[in-house]
Amino acid sequence: MKTIDLLIVDDDEIYRSMATRHFSRRGYRTQDAADGETALQLAARRKFDVAVIDLVMPGLSGLETMVRLKARTPDCEAVMLSGEGTIETAVEAMKRGACDFLTKPFPLPELEVVVQKAFEQRQLRQENRQLKAVLRRTEPASEIIGRSAVLTEVLRLVERAGPTDKSILIQGETGTGKELIARALHRASQRADKPMIVINCAALPETLLESELFGHEKGSFTGAVNAKQGLFELADGGTLMIDEVGEMPGPLQAKLLRVLEDGSFRRIGSLQECRVDVRLLAATNRNLGQEVKAGRFREDLYYRINVMSLELPPLRRRRDDVPLLVERFLAPSWRIEPEALQAMERYSWPGNVRQLINVIERAKILAEDSLVRLGDLPVEVQHSHETRQGRNCVSSSLDLIERAHVVDVLEREKGNKVQAARALGINRRSLYRLLKRHGIT
Repeated sequence: MKTIDLLIVDDDEIYRSMATRHFSRRGYRTQDAADGETALQLAARRKFDVAVIDLVMPGLSGLETMVRLKARTPDCEAVMLSGEGTIETAVEAMKRGACDFLTKPFPLPELEVVVQKAFEQRQLRQENRQLKAVLRRTEPASEIIGRSAVLTEVLRLVERAGPTDKSILIQGETGTGKELIARALHRASQRADKPMIVINCAALPETLLESELFGHEKGSFTGAVNAKQGLFELADGGTLMIDEVGEMPGPLQAKLLRVLEDGSFRRIGSLQECRVDVRLLAATNRNLGQEVKAGRFREDLYYRINVMSLELPPLRRRRDDVPLLVERFLAPSWRIEPEALQAMERYSWPGNVRQLINVIERAKILAEDSLVRLGDLPVEVQHSHETRQGRNCVSSSLDLIERAHVVDVLEREKGNKVQAARALGINRRSLYRLLKRHGIT
């Protein structure tokens, strides 16, 4: 634990000396001053965590000393002491920034408890600032780049839907910017000053996902050594984005539906009802309508989260935005030769904006003289000069071959998708995507 830097300011020499000895013996780094001016001189040379200041002193008053001290070091907590304290002076001291007000005589062990609490309050405030700074640095860039007609229409819907409190379903391929759109919706809402929390259903197993969303009580399962708030509680008053909601297991779908219906749920291992006020934004790269028909997603939950749907266009449908994206992610000191930019404009970008960012980062590693050339791009992007007609013909032929192979394996495995996925060398999620893409039922 950090050693506390403590400043004691009191014109009573006996009390000041006793307090200084007491706190020094307890391991505090202690300095003392007989008046406000001396205290401010000490604070100019050294930062203090907590200051204990007598209210009535000759020269600069304790209240003025505190105000000037906090102006110099805002993180320093002040505990005010007075032998003739009144409610009015206590209120004034608290208004001006004191964290506590004590009336003398006050036993030193009890004063130490107050100093310790003041220090803990300071640490908590500092940690909150640090956490917010980290979150700001790690939060994805919120700017949505592009002027294409299809993206402009999406942004128009965001502007209209943002101020409402309705659940919104954001659909689109991987890498199209679903989280950016969710953050834009949150910023446009009445909840913009409250937290927005994001969770990805595909990244967590079912048991851990339930705990993350709804929290748990101590001892509710192996490893639950402490009670834990879930994300619904942490997002109370704000927005919760559930990414890849189509991956959510059936039992959790029922629990999610209840929260959306009446705002209530129970932590794992608890009988006590929790109530929250959360706006839900759900995102998926699946066709949830088809998932409902296939029995993998609850129909009632689908209609609950799909009050309004936003469909994000893939990058191949907004090629006019590619030069803007390249300029944004290249950084000002970098250039790109025209042939390389043309190749990037022609490329189909199956991984969408996320793939484009990775291609740019790769090219910057290979490039010389801060100039990205055609040869710095991946082979598949370089060869995007092939005619689209020829590409489409090849693509169609490959799709037919792929579809026939998947159907053949499914028939051979008598429709068992687990065994078919194993035979194809892919996981079940990838198999479901293949079935969806080729319209295989």
